[in-house]
Order: sequence, then C-alpha cells, then structure tokens
Amino acid sequence: MSPSSLARPTPPGEPTPRNPARGGGGSSPGAPDDGLGTPDDGPTSGTYPGDSTTSPSASPSASPGGTASPDPTDGPKVLYLTFDDGPTKYTPEILGVLAKHNAKATFFQLGEEIDLYPQYAADVRQAGHTIGNHTEDHKSLPSLSSSDIRAEISGGPSSKCLRPPYGSVNSTLRSIADDLGLKLVLWDVDTLDWTRPGVDKIESAIVDNAKSGRVILMHDGGGNRSQTVTALDRALTTLSARGYVFHSLDC
Repeated sequence: MSPSSLARPTPPGEPTPRNPARGGGGSSPGAPDDGLGTPDDGPTSGTYPGDSTTSPSASPSASPGGTASPDPTDGPKVLYLTFDDGPTKYTPEILGVLAKHNAKATFFQLGEEIDLYPQYAADVRQAGHTIGNHTEDHKSLPSLSSSDIRAEISGGPSSKCLRPPYGSVNSTLRSIADDLGLKLVLWDVDTLDWTRPGVDKIESAIVDNAKSGRVILMHDGGGNRSQTVTALDRALTTLSARGYVFHSLDC
C-alpha cells in the first residue's frame, strides 16, 4: 500500500477505500497530494523530455517505453478520456454515461480492484473500451527495486499501456517498460476530480481545457466518484455539441 501520509479522510457516508492513498493524479509519495505530480525525470503531461511532443492516441506511433503520438487520421477534434484506480461500483455509472454519448475511453485499472470486481472489468472490455495497466496496488514505482517494479506491473491487467501511479517515472522504470514492450502513458489535463471539488469545477476542467489530441485524467476509483459521473455527462454534452469525438487509446 502507499504511504499513510497520503491518506485522505473518507467522505461522510462512504466506506473507507481499501487504499485511501489512491486517487491523486500525479503526486509522489512524501509530497502533498495535490494531483499535479512530481515525476522523477519527466512532466505529468502526455510527454517526457526526448519523446514526441504530442499526447497518447488511439493509434500510437511511439516505440515501446515511450509515449504514443496522435494519429492524424483521427480528425481535428479528438479527445482521449482516461479513468484511473478502478474498477469500482462507479465504473458501471461511467460506462453508462460514455454509452449515452457514444464515447470510448481507456480505463487504467488496478489488479487488486479487478480481483474485487472482475465483472466490472469485463464490462469495460465488452463495451468496447480499452484497459491500461495501473499496477497491482498503486505503489510509487520509482521507490521500488527492479524486481518489485516488475511484480507490480505483472499484478496489473494485461495491456500495452502502463500509467505509473502518481505519474512517477525514473530511468529504471523506463528501461523496464521498454523491455516489456509497454508504452508509458500520462496525461495532458488533470481534472483533480479525486479532491471532489464539485461538479462544476470538474466539468470546467474538462471543457475549458479541451483541445484536440489531449488526454484527460479522471478517476472511477479511489473514493466517491459521483461528482465525476455527473460532471462527465455534462461535459460530454457540451463537447459533443462542439464537434468533439472521444476515442480510446491503443492499449
């Protein structure tokens, strides 16, 4: 489990999450979990120094261990919705919203949550979305030995894409990802939905930062995600009217 210093109080009426330290977009353990992130040798956006300056896409062109590039054939207004830390009881609600708007997404799932909710994980695939690896139980990978990093990855779902917890990356992880043929996928827009700032703020984070090719980070796990469900519905209504379409990553 992640360090207890990152644990956040459980919202009233909610069961305590199995790993209450989960949910923040990019903070490294030991730092305030503000969702902004402090990876060891790269930014929390969809790119790293030396990689493509574009974001992950539905048809990535980057080499294993790097960051995928958007496929220009996707058209001018494509967004990539991603959801971390599931599957949980909120996953079916998010799937319902996505179906309503004919949207596809990518779910970066934890092995321990798949063990708890295998049907929800199966529902994601059956609905035509893609699943990415978010490790077994959300440990910060750069803090681990090489063998433990590999064990964390192997404990997550089978996928061509790995989103490291907290967005934390170092040279050891990059080397292992390259060896395993995995693409490291981060994000361009962090909605900070895990902080439960209110539906309006989550909706604004999605809509106001929408730009073709961007990868948007949200969560279907790690706590109460009812705000995310409502904000997603409203945001997709607005963005669809503006001509955006929503594709999954090639994972």
